Amino acid sequence: MSSAATTPPSVDRVDGFSRKSVRKAKQKRSQSSSQFRSQGKPIELTPLPLLKDVPAPEQPELFLKKLQQCCTIFDFMDTLSDLKMKEYKRSMLNELVDYVTVSRGYLTEQTYPEVVKMVSCNIFRTLPPSESNEFDPEEDEPTLEASWPHLQLVYEFFIRFLESQEFQPSIAKKYIDQKFVLQLLDLFDSEDPRERDYLKTVLHRIYGKFLGLRAFIRKQINNIFLRFVYETEHFSGVAELLEILGSIINGFALPLKAEHKQFLVKVLIPLHTVRSLSLFHAQLAYCIVQFLEKDPTLTEPVIRGLLKFWPKTCSQKEVMFLGELEEILDVIEPTQFVKIQEPLFKQISKCVSSPHFQVSERALYYWNNEYIMSLIEENSSVILPIMFASLYRISKEHWNPAIVALVYNVLKAFMEMNSLLFDELTATYKSERQRSPVCEE
Repeated sequence: MSSAATTPPSVDRVDGFSRKSVRKAKQKRSQSSSQFRSQGKPIELTPLPLLKDVPAPEQPELFLKKLQQCCTIFDFMDTLSDLKMKEYKRSMLNELVDYVTVSRGYLTEQTYPEVVKMVSCNIFRTLPPSESNEFDPEEDEPTLEASWPHLQLVYEFFIRFLESQEFQPSIAKKYIDQKFVLQLLDLFDSEDPRERDYLKTVLHRIYGKFLGLRAFIRKQINNIFLRFVYETEHFSGVAELLEILGSIINGFALPLKAEHKQFLVKVLIPLHTVRSLSLFHAQLAYCIVQFLEKDPTLTEPVIRGLLKFWPKTCSQKEVMFLGELEEILDVIEPTQFVKIQEPLFKQISKCVSSPHFQVSERALYYWNNEYIMSLIEENSSVILPIMFASLYRISKEHWNPAIVALVYNVLKAFMEMNSLLFDELTATYKSERQRSPVCEE
């Protein structure tokens, strides 16, 4: 980001950010819009000349007139109304996008309020209600915004405006303020993934350019997540907000502030409890790992938090938790590993014993990871006794041959690591089995 070079060293750095969403938009289901107009008569906009057709000194004034015309909102749910004027506004928005991209000298002080007014008129609206109260983002297709032909160009224009070399945050901050940010964050609940993708870029640009809004933005995202976890369990833009946070965390100055650590423990960890975790788990895991790479001492509270919220009845979520734990173990420091190895491997032992094939398989894949294997080897005297009984029983009893083969590989690895302890545990296990009456019928 261009502002990074001028950011003082004491301020959190903002990481570069890709506008390409990591989530693909689902197929079109239906269209909805809250942009209705009450007047019955057709809208007429006064035709204006193209910016390129007027002399350079007259362009700034014409630019403002076009911004004012683009404040007109059309009803896109009525597909037959105002067709000519809708197309005229669309071509005008296209022209404005091109103009802010290539022109110089148009950004006068009076331009800023007009740009923010035009953007606000178009994007800030009450979002249409979901077509079904039981909308399931994992199963159902999203409701797409009917006014997208105009809305997309407004977002594109605003991003080019924010990215302009002539953009001055010191002037813009009078108009892009806390109220503006709050309205922007509300829009992240839009079901339309195309809109959320643009919002993600807009908010990230604002975070990068307005230092005075950074703490406020973080606090409001914090509030959205807390409401999502503890009240609603419904918010469309969790993945996008986490994606923004991933790059924000990457730029946190060290040592981490208490506020940031609290956000990790009180907000990000509880996000794992939500039913729709699969929709944003990749972005959440990325944020967690970013925190641990910044401050390894956070490893213990993070892993203990994950173990506390470990899913009891959902094997799909268990597989996700195991995947995230492997990402954490990939960056864990040996001194931190020692602190959590016992509760961690007690849980892994339960997962290996899971009757669900995928959970057991995912846990056994840990032994294919070279770094995790080196940690296990250094601490085999603690880990082997925790894992042994489960592994030995599965090797004799499990219904799935693929799992049995993986278990044999793990037992072989343990035997090579610490043959003395392995033999001792084998003898103890066998004698205990003989002593206890077993009813397997």
